[in-house]
Parts: sequence; structure tokens; C-alpha cells
Amino acid sequence: MAGFESHHQQSLNHVEIPIHGNHSLPQEGKAEDFDYSKRGQWLRAATLGANDGLVSIASLMMGVGAVKEDITAMILAGFAGLVAGACSMAIGEFVSVYTQLDIEVAQMKRDKRRKDNTANEEITESEKLPNPFQAAMASALSFAVGAMIPLLAAAFIGEHKVRLGVVVAVSTLALLAFGGLGAKLGGTPVGQSCARVLVGGWMAMAITFGLTRLIGAAGL
Repeated sequence: MAGFESHHQQSLNHVEIPIHGNHSLPQEGKAEDFDYSKRGQWLRAATLGANDGLVSIASLMMGVGAVKEDITAMILAGFAGLVAGACSMAIGEFVSVYTQLDIEVAQMKRDKRRKDNTANEEITESEKLPNPFQAAMASALSFAVGAMIPLLAAAFIGEHKVRLGVVVAVSTLALLAFGGLGAKLGGTPVGQSCARVLVGGWMAMAITFGLTRLIGAAGL
């Protein structure tokens, strides 16, 4: 009798209860728990570079087009702006992120002396440190990509007014695309991001065109 009870107790201990559920829940949980801040450094550099390249070169070309109808002058000005802007973005981003890196490394050393961190904690912290070279390359390349859009749009259009309209139209579509892409990658509202980027780009092009046209009309 005791043996039967013992065997019965062991059987109860090994009972397996199948659970039928949605196997996609763990994947959905992983998607919801994803830390979008891990993308923050390179996403900020890439988004800023692309938007800056697009808006800067489109505005520059609109400014030149406000006083000159020559397509060569517009394209040369845009290309010079592309090269100068990409170099400036890369150097500026490198210096900025390297400064941030120095500050964080110094803080880690102070924390280590004060708290005597373990090796595992040091490895975890080092993985979160910013990468100056990655940020610099992302800024330069994304600036060049953004700058090429208005350049290519205007390169094959001879009519002056049509060229200006095409630059504005293509830049508008690109701004919407960049805003939406940045919002998707960052997990932020798409509508707000697109509106913010679009209004800023329109303002930059309108102000550059208007002021350059005013100065050109004044004969300065």
C-alpha cells in the first residue's frame, strides 16, 4: 500500500499540463520590450546628416536660383556645398562624440575607484559607450545622400522656373521620407516627425530664396 501511494505521488509530481497559447506572444513581447535608445547615437547622426544635407543643398540651390538662371552655377554651388557640408558634419560629429566618450570614460573610472565595480559591470558599461568614428561616418554619408537628391533633381532640367519647382517638390517628398524613416526606426509618432521635418525644410528654403532675391534685387 505504501509502495502504491509512493508511486502515485511520483506520478503526480511528473504530470505535464500542455498549455495551448499563441506562440507569437514571446516575439511580440520582445518587440515591445526593444530598447530604441540603443539606436539613438547612430540614428541621431544619420537622421541629422540626411536632413541637413537635403535642406542645406536645396536651400543653397534655391538661393542661387533666385538670382541666377544658369544651371551650371546652381549645380556647382550645390556640389561645393555637398563636399563642404559632409566634411563639416563628419568633423563636428567626431569631435562632439569623442568629447562625450572622454566624459563617460572618466566617469566610469571614478565609479570604479569609488564602488570597485566587477568585471561584468565594466563590460556592460563599455558596450554602451558612443563610437566617434561610427557617428562621423554616418553623418558624412547621410549628408551626402541627402544632398544628392536636389542635385540630381535639378541636373537635367534646363528651364529655370521648372527647375526650381522640381527642387522644391523632390525635396518635399524626400523630407517626408526621411521623417517617416526616422520615426519608424526610433519608435516615435510618424505624423509628428514628418510634419516637423517638412515645415523646417520649407522654412529654410523660403528664407534663403527670399533673402537672396532681396539682396540680388538691391544690387549688393
